[in-house]
Amino acid sequence: MSGHSKWSTIKRKKGAKDAERGKLFTKLIKEITVAARSGGDESGNSRLRTAILNARSANMPNATIERAVRRGTGEEPGVVYEEVLYEGYGPGGVAVIVEGLTDNKNRTVSDVRHIFSKYNGNLAEKGSVAWMFAQKGVIEVDKNAIGEDDLMLLVLDAGAEDIQDGGEVHEIVSPLPSFEAVKQALEEKQVASNQASLAWLPQNMLAVESKDVESIINLLEALEENDDVQKVYSNFDMPDEDLQKLLESA
Repeated sequence: MSGHSKWSTIKRKKGAKDAERGKLFTKLIKEITVAARSGGDESGNSRLRTAILNARSANMPNATIERAVRRGTGEEPGVVYEEVLYEGYGPGGVAVIVEGLTDNKNRTVSDVRHIFSKYNGNLAEKGSVAWMFAQKGVIEVDKNAIGEDDLMLLVLDAGAEDIQDGGEVHEIVSPLPSFEAVKQALEEKQVASNQASLAWLPQNMLAVESKDVESIINLLEALEENDDVQKVYSNFDMPDEDLQKLLESA
């Protein structure tokens, strides 16, 4: 899953720019609003609890969080978002999954199709690439918060299946049935997480040539820049020297 880690590292490096543009808060607010449709009580709504934890980790004001929850439960008027999932191929044949929340499916699919075409990719039929991925729970923990050995003992006992090196963070990967238990184990030991979410992780990586790296990154970034897109996943792997160049230019 090294490609997942490298893409995560690239996004994390550029995260400050997203926060400055307000993009991050917009995505988090949408997730809270949609999660709250299943109930505004965190204790009985694991998706909402996770969304709120992620928002707090991003230093979102409590008033903004509470307003998003009320919009989701219908206590305040607001836009109704629908969940969408798109699949496609990028330069070099890499597989791409796009998750989104939208108030206009026709607009969103048109925008996503245009982005794929602009960056030498193509939007594919449902099921075309999803089989290459597995949905897992992923939790990011700052390396300064806990040592790797202690973290491994803690989360493996709770049901996690792997810990990856995500640069400045440990990336804890768990099967869906164990996701809540792993989060709970971290909370009980007061180990703060930077972010926790469900993610589509590639089961096998596709090594790409150096000449395709820039085009692939441009495609993924353009997709994530779209206001209706929440997350983007791909199965690409890239040479370490190309990763280093990207990080230095970020």
